[in-house]
Amino acid sequence: MNSPYAKLYNPENIYMSKQGGGGGAGNNWASGYSQGERIYDEVFDIIDREADGSDSLEGFVLCHSIAGGTGSGLGSYILERLNDRFPKKLVQTYSVFPNQDEISDVVVQPYNSLLTLRRLTQSADCVVVLDNTALNRIATDRLHLSNPSFSQINSLVSNIMSVSTATLRYPSYMNNDLIGLIAPLIPTPRLHFLMTGYTPLTTDQEVASVRKTTVLDVMRRLLQPKNMMVSAPLDRNTQHCYISILNIIQGEVDPTQVHKSLQRIRERKMAQFIPWGPASIQVALSKKSPYIQSAHRVSGLMLANHTNISALFERTLKQYDKLRKREAFLEQFRKENMFAENLDELDDSREVVQHLVEEYVAATTPDYLSWGLNQASTESQS
Repeated sequence: MNSPYAKLYNPENIYMSKQGGGGGAGNNWASGYSQGERIYDEVFDIIDREADGSDSLEGFVLCHSIAGGTGSGLGSYILERLNDRFPKKLVQTYSVFPNQDEISDVVVQPYNSLLTLRRLTQSADCVVVLDNTALNRIATDRLHLSNPSFSQINSLVSNIMSVSTATLRYPSYMNNDLIGLIAPLIPTPRLHFLMTGYTPLTTDQEVASVRKTTVLDVMRRLLQPKNMMVSAPLDRNTQHCYISILNIIQGEVDPTQVHKSLQRIRERKMAQFIPWGPASIQVALSKKSPYIQSAHRVSGLMLANHTNISALFERTLKQYDKLRKREAFLEQFRKENMFAENLDELDDSREVVQHLVEEYVAATTPDYLSWGLNQASTESQS
């Protein structure tokens, strides 16, 4: 509550652990999850109060990390309970994936990530993936920050979050509700992990407009892998492809420029799309915030559903298998009731994530829809 933005929040809506700052989950998913069970009533009193006070509640947005203990364990618990208590409401998450380029100081990171991924697959309607590996790469390569600070990385994330909700906060005739924004991006329930790209990327120190930013320029740049905030290789040589794209363009934009830009992108085949559905790049035009001065005439955010996001999940599975084979670092998990008798929860989670990877790979093939029907009939028989 010491931040400059403290007054934006209702202090009654901030839950502080009784043990003070040291009462975290100790980077352990199981500890975070079981603490969620203990504080359930207090946390959901806050949520219920806000939900009851809403005129027209559409959904919830959860921001958390998947690698530590609190964001992953407590985050998973809250996600499941939100789904139980508000089954008809949308749950969108902004989930921070760990940096793979650095050796983590959290040894059980693969366990935490896998257990959280299961909940994100089963209980969330839409997951915007914020990948620390890519965010750090963008900060060093594109913004030329040799040692990016937390606040610099956070400003990239806040940029994405604010633009992705801009059409809700400054409504126009389209994309002015969460469902309308998300529905075109997610064709089937499990394929709901979105990657983001943003352009133009500049630091506070950089003064404006040496760069010309036209709509075509922005839309072309958004398709470049170096502007993507996920460290999955978007090679054209692989079978992986886009399922759907939504570009949110902010600034002074003439709609005819948008049509021309889309035409140019199609003609030059700048993006490969799934073979079993329409190749759709949707464009939402949004007003700029009147409160923040921007140097650029036009800026853009891409929310994309791309099959190669499965590379991120495969990486987690590989790291998990290495630890699980040796039964390494499981003592802390066994101390919690959920894992006291057996480790089925871990093995079940692995199965769910493996199935997610298979579904993303199947989505690259022309017969994905019949694959989905076969899977559904197999599941109903079992």
